[in-house]
Amino acid sequence: MMSTRLEYLKPKLLNDEKIRSWFTLKNENFFDGQQSIKGLNLGLNTLEPFEVIEKNLSVLADEIGTEAGQIAYAKQVHGSDILEVNRGGQYEGIDGLITSRSGIALAIQVADCAAVLLADSFEKIISAVHAGWRGAAAGIVPKAINRMISNGASPDNIKAYISPCISLNNFEVGEEVARQFPEEFVDRVSFKKPHINLKGFIIQQMKDKGLLSNHIECDENCTISDSELFYSYRREGKKSGRMMGVIKIEA
Repeated sequence: MMSTRLEYLKPKLLNDEKIRSWFTLKNENFFDGQQSIKGLNLGLNTLEPFEVIEKNLSVLADEIGTEAGQIAYAKQVHGSDILEVNRGGQYEGIDGLITSRSGIALAIQVADCAAVLLADSFEKIISAVHAGWRGAAAGIVPKAINRMISNGASPDNIKAYISPCISLNNFEVGEEVARQFPEEFVDRVSFKKPHINLKGFIIQQMKDKGLLSNHIECDENCTISDSELFYSYRREGKKSGRMMGVIKIEA
């Protein structure tokens, strides 16, 4: 295994003897055991050369103790389609993944959108979801929860993690976007244009599906505000890299 100084977040509710999860940080400079690398970009759809992304994904696989071929990547399109998977690989046109197969890691790329990780550790069912405003408004999070329930999960047992993402203060939108959210999650008073509370909206969706408040962990960090820890598409444009939310069932 490579010796790294990789920095990442470990969701408190989704790390035990049955479930493990991670959210990678920008890692502006880290040592992969051979050389110093500037930034752990894990984005499959970024401007970075593929060989760089492939190397970074290999570093991640080593760090999480998972064979590279056992990681399932959603090649996201800001939609709400969810796929149940039983092996690693890249899945085109998918924004949510579900599995009950031990050893398979589910991975979601983000750079302002939320990576939502879900698990019922009793039934050993997990999901990873890409929830930007389009996916969130289209109900991808409740769809994932419904899919988990249909596979035997219990809402009372599902625990959830919402990754760092764009905050209310920085999420300025036009009326065409604001109209797609309930008014309680649209701030029309504090700013010149509407702002969306994406995290609050996702939390409410989870509660509406029966998840317990103390089973929902939401990171309050804003990807736009902290340029040292996070990539941000709104801040960096097409040059932005991607962080990754990853969850797996221990074998």
